[in-house]
Amino acid sequence: MPLLAIAAVSMLLLFLCAIIRKRKTARVSFITYLSLIVIAFSSLQAFFKLYSGKGGQEAMNFFVLMVFAALFLQIPIAIMFSTFEPVKFDSLVPSRKNKHALAALQNEAARAAAEERQVELSEQDLRLLDVSRDFTVHAVDSYTSANGITTFLEYINKTIKDQISADGGAILMIDDFEDVISVKSFDGDFPPPYKLPADLPHKPIRVATNFKFATFPLEGNIFGEIATQGRAELITKPETDSRIYQNGPEEFLECGSYIISPMKIQDTVIGLAAFARKHGNSVFNEDELKITSTLCDFAAATIKNVIAVQDIIEQNEVAKEAELASRIQASLKPAKLPLIQGLQFGVFWEPCQGVCGDSYDILVSRKDRISFIMSDIAGKGMNSVVVMSMVRSMQRLVINSMQSAGKILSWVNRGIAGESFSTDHFGSSALINYDPTTKTVEAAAGGVIPVYIYDSEKDECVELTSPSEPIGVEKTTEYKDFVQKVKNGDIIFTYTDGLVEALNESGQQYSKESLLRVIQENHAKSGKDIARLVKEDIKKFTGSAVQHDDKTLLIVKIQ
Repeated sequence: MPLLAIAAVSMLLLFLCAIIRKRKTARVSFITYLSLIVIAFSSLQAFFKLYSGKGGQEAMNFFVLMVFAALFLQIPIAIMFSTFEPVKFDSLVPSRKNKHALAALQNEAARAAAEERQVELSEQDLRLLDVSRDFTVHAVDSYTSANGITTFLEYINKTIKDQISADGGAILMIDDFEDVISVKSFDGDFPPPYKLPADLPHKPIRVATNFKFATFPLEGNIFGEIATQGRAELITKPETDSRIYQNGPEEFLECGSYIISPMKIQDTVIGLAAFARKHGNSVFNEDELKITSTLCDFAAATIKNVIAVQDIIEQNEVAKEAELASRIQASLKPAKLPLIQGLQFGVFWEPCQGVCGDSYDILVSRKDRISFIMSDIAGKGMNSVVVMSMVRSMQRLVINSMQSAGKILSWVNRGIAGESFSTDHFGSSALINYDPTTKTVEAAAGGVIPVYIYDSEKDECVELTSPSEPIGVEKTTEYKDFVQKVKNGDIIFTYTDGLVEALNESGQQYSKESLLRVIQENHAKSGKDIARLVKEDIKKFTGSAVQHDDKTLLIVKIQ
């Protein structure tokens, strides 16, 4: 309903604007009509997509993007009306007055307004307004392009350079994370105003290449100082400016005149536009400094919007990748727990958000071997899903062999560590082989996933495995086997670290001791009930605190 309300209000405003324009009681720009049409259309489009169940999130993303574009279209008009002298209206005549008098007054007002506009909007002002509109058009084209921001900066650089007849131009952008300013666009002949490296040959192509990829600190050089001060400067006598370094004696290195203007959003400098004329050419003047500053203000707004829209698009693409990875991962999880005589199972699996790094599996490979697997792969992207599927596939491939749990885990590690994609993706994995004919447990663990056994006779929980090197780190790692006899009433269980590290609102961890207590107190219940009680206890402990890791528990009770 809010979307329909927005569409209705937009159409009402569009209708009123049409009446205003027809009656000439005020001037309504074409941009305003276009913005209202965009908002009305996007509201209706989003409403039908949302309530038809076809891509709710995509519909809202489309609506936000279109509203953003509609607001963005108003920027040139807003800048024009906020910087130029206002047009004066002597009077507004209501419609109930005599029509002839109304027409006469309107004609008089129109003539006066036309005369004022002719005075106020000089040829230069109109040219700059056209340039700002071109910036807007090219900004829209840059939204979805892979190299959009680079191409857009090159266009801005060349446009301003042509407007002031500069020999060379450069756009530099500030990196907030490293406190440096880097050249992002370079065009033409630009004698460098900074000291060139001592080992750089004084050849035009080598000097231009050095400038094109240069990075400067925010102090100790002309670019950094102007970016810090946030004030445009006209330099016509570089030989008297201590901030300008004369690299000479080659003619192409002789410094001429410079205009360096910051690009600001409110009081925040996001970059610089620098322009040069070669030594011997006419120097820049104050009018050209004003043109550069005005166009830099236009450019800063459009650059910021391009970056913001590209961030939104990138986040949307990441969300789509996460959705795809989640579907793949869901297909890897057992659809249901198997029914095996003499065993009871319980599982608690709770992903934190997006793609879960935890996985578990139960495999009946032979009469004398039932295997239980618990894994926790680092990361949450598509690469993590690939590593997870590789681990699962390798384990399923060799689980039916006569090799022990430790040897199987070593083979899997060797295969994963040898793959280039897993350089930054490693994880923990525990493999438990249970022989129902002898009631023997054989376990191996890589990383921090433990394997515990509740001893029903001693009424205590004992850790069977010990921490070791994660899988995927070192190709030569060998994993140790741990063997234990079990009996009816005993419980084998394993879990990922996110379960015991779950935080409450005070920042305290749930802890291993709490988990062991719940299992020990409820050992007489079924495996399914034990897992449920653990889940309830964790939920009670964490309350409404936001969790940052996945939680998985696998219970195997011997009957």
